[in-house]
Amino acid sequence: MKNITVLAGGVGGARFVRGLLSRLAAAYPADTPSGSSVAVTVVANTGDDMWLNGLRVCPDLDTLMYTLGGGIAEEQGWGRAGESRRTSAEIAAYGRGWDWFTLGDLDLATHIVRSELLREGATLSQATEFLCRRWRPGARLLPMSDQPVETHVKLAAAADEHAAGDLVHFEEWWVRYRAGVPAAGFVQVGLDSATAAPGVVEAILEADAVIVPPSNPVVSVGTILAVPGIGEAVRATAAPVVGVSPIIGGAAVRGMADACLAAIGVPATAAGVGFHYGARNRGGLLDGWLVDTADADAVPQLEEAGIRAAAVPLWMTDVPATTAMAAAALELVPAPAPS
Repeated sequence: MKNITVLAGGVGGARFVRGLLSRLAAAYPADTPSGSSVAVTVVANTGDDMWLNGLRVCPDLDTLMYTLGGGIAEEQGWGRAGESRRTSAEIAAYGRGWDWFTLGDLDLATHIVRSELLREGATLSQATEFLCRRWRPGARLLPMSDQPVETHVKLAAAADEHAAGDLVHFEEWWVRYRAGVPAAGFVQVGLDSATAAPGVVEAILEADAVIVPPSNPVVSVGTILAVPGIGEAVRATAAPVVGVSPIIGGAAVRGMADACLAAIGVPATAAGVGFHYGARNRGGLLDGWLVDTADADAVPQLEEAGIRAAAVPLWMTDVPATTAMAAAALELVPAPAPS
């Protein structure tokens, strides 16, 4: 195995990739003969991106970069360790910004540099590559698209100044309302004019394995797959496509993924999400699907639907647990046929 491509959202995707890199470092140490190491490419969701205080904020890209680069605030899974909020407090004193979404002082430096690069004419891919030179994440981070594609939520009920039927940015629905306002659906604004970022389609088509980590299947992985060319590449790649359930025992591992699934009529179960992605040999996306031991009874259903499945512990309590989980995902990848 030489190349692995991961389609990832923020916290769950970042923690999984950290475990994957740990597993690969043990299985393919760098001091072995040349060519034995495995390159990992992470295609990141940018549907959560937005302009705030004149700065381009990319929550999932930054969570991946900080987590893999050792700068994440571990207790919350996002933002910088040792963060402060003095600048956001000053912005609020001017009556600007959002009191429900504040940027930390250290984090602001990333957004300032990114925004400066974008205004100078760099693409988001180029800006991401520049930022990663500092953090050295151990994987190639690619945005799903260089064009802005922002996920908005169509509200099914009124909330504050918003009426039922209004579109609000996903981050407002997720952070301000904690997904407590029912959603009637999701709209990717800008999708019609977007293309996959350079290298994304090639990373999928040339991979030895494509992994879908326990990221939100609707607004993270679903948004990545919606970018023209990406879903098609996943279906066309010769590499096996293996996913990891973000649902354990009928509950979302993190966040409010169950609210997103409810909005599109998908049961918040390990089997429900697996069926939502579907078997690749029946027009879907997956060759394999990893579920938690609490959902072991779903394995026969998934197998019957054409998806190879296994049940292992999926709680990412620490790096060793996540490393073991990544190893189990790789075990679902069939060995290449002898030449």
